[in-house]
Amino acid sequence: MKIQLHDTTSSKIASQLVKLREEGGAVALGRVLTLLVVADEDDVEEAVDAANQASREHPCRVIVVTDAVPGADGLDAEIRVGGDAGASEVILLHPRGAAGGDPDTLVTPLLLPDAPIVTWWPGAAPDDPSDHPLGRMAQRRITDVMRCGHPLRSLARLAEHHAPGDTDLAWARATLWRGLIAESLDEPPYTRVDAIRIAGNTDHPSLLLLGAWLRYFLKADVTLEAVEAAPAITGVTLVRENGNVVMERPVDSTILRIDEPTGIKHRVSLPLRTLADSLIEDLRRLDPDEVYGEVLTKALPELVEELA
Repeated sequence: MKIQLHDTTSSKIASQLVKLREEGGAVALGRVLTLLVVADEDDVEEAVDAANQASREHPCRVIVVTDAVPGADGLDAEIRVGGDAGASEVILLHPRGAAGGDPDTLVTPLLLPDAPIVTWWPGAAPDDPSDHPLGRMAQRRITDVMRCGHPLRSLARLAEHHAPGDTDLAWARATLWRGLIAESLDEPPYTRVDAIRIAGNTDHPSLLLLGAWLRYFLKADVTLEAVEAAPAITGVTLVRENGNVVMERPVDSTILRIDEPTGIKHRVSLPLRTLADSLIEDLRRLDPDEVYGEVLTKALPELVEELA
């Protein structure tokens, strides 16, 4: 169900939500967080769809704030509940004129009481998310440099202004790779990793963050190998004295092949992560990701300097 509100206010929207709850059309009980989404009009529907899917694992109230459009000062809104909102309530705020100058005042009456706040930029993000009006009120701030024109430059800007609670979906997209690599290193014999080769799209931010993480914590040289038409990471090779651990996911496959130096071969389903998958991953933790912060601010600049 979608309810349109024109020339409204945040307090009227909150009253409408109470009315819907009393009528049994929407229930706010059980919501675990408020997800603030700062999006361009072109990104709204994709972001809402991903948030709806994420809400089935993390029930939340989703508040989408779009850029202010020219015109007389005012606020239009849309409330989505039921089948149009997954396991959440979705509130779309469309400010006009000066009404968009203070987005924090627009969303404050709509926040769930005593619930964590997460702010997500599905498109272009500010250089300093923690200084954005909607970033300052959040425990977690999620960006997505893959949606920017120059991911590496965007990562560099985020590193310069990084604050605890910041994270990026490029890091979440590499989570399964990081888990499989860590698992392989937990298997005996525990010999040192002498070098690392990572294959795939060498401009993909997840590949760069993965390489920086491995180089920084394993103290081993990293080589990036470009693979034609690769959408993301296609392979990781850990060079060790007792034999190489080779992980390969061909460009046209969703199956990861893992060859151990012992001769054991594994096959693991590893499809490319969707936007919703990545958002779900990031919403699983609301505390600062210290490893990401260290990789972004220390490991990535070292890797970029080495590869330059």
